[in-house]
Amino acid sequence: MAQQDENPHGEPDKPGAGFRARPCPICGKPSVFEARPFCSKRCADVDLHRWLGGAYAIPAEEDDEAPPPRRPDD
Repeated sequence: MAQQDENPHGEPDKPGAGFRARPCPICGKPSVFEARPFCSKRCADVDLHRWLGGAYAIPAEEDDEAPPPRRPDD
């Protein structure tokens, strides 16, 4: 069972002993707890814009040999 100061993923909800400042994935500055994993709201917004603009994408493979979709019984 998670402690009161931790969320279900085991990460602390408040800055303290469990928070380690990692570099911001956008600019490389140390992250701050309030904007984690970013250093500021600005970098968080830059990241969101990249996602919404399609700069980030999860690759997918098309299955050319897929059978046709099944039709309900007529």
